[in-house]
Amino acid sequence: MIDLTPTTDRVSQLVAEVRDDQLDAPTPCPQMSVRVLLNHLHGLSIAFRDAARKIDGPTTSGAPDPTTTPLPEDWRDSIRAGLAELAAAWQDPSAWQGMSKAGGQQMPGEVTGLVALDEVTLHGWDLAAATGQSYEVEPEALNAVEQFCAQVPDDPDRSGLFGPRVPVADDAPQLHRVLGLAGRDPDWTAG
Repeated sequence: MIDLTPTTDRVSQLVAEVRDDQLDAPTPCPQMSVRVLLNHLHGLSIAFRDAARKIDGPTTSGAPDPTTTPLPEDWRDSIRAGLAELAAAWQDPSAWQGMSKAGGQQMPGEVTGLVALDEVTLHGWDLAAATGQSYEVEPEALNAVEQFCAQVPDDPDRSGLFGPRVPVADDAPQLHRVLGLAGRDPDWTAG
């Protein structure tokens, strides 16, 4: 069991600092603007909260399309609340046990929890990079995400959260190595 709260709190801080004039800016995620990324964070916080609660319904049966759903008007508050609820739901030890469903996929609870942590951690970096903010990840969470990403087979056709791996020096900071494992270029900039 891993505490998602430090990661969700940090990402909530990033969200609070996003300016309205940055909503259409590019992100490290191809074809995803800051607006679409924020909408994705909003949707995944609800989906993985419900996965922790073992809810089998519309929020866990398929991945919402953040490009077709409008970003809520109160997006800063909605995303902050959603991330807080996500972290709180994974505080319950039963969330990490049995089977859970997210994005239409049945997975063991402990895997689902790691996917949730991975999503929030990586998309936190995406948001920070796109909006020029600094980003640090708590060591326990970063270690868990690194182990999780290392288990995902490298494939030139990987898509979604994981693109093809990006080479990163062995002596690079741990966050950079994790980003490379997930198919992100740690040197990406919006400019």
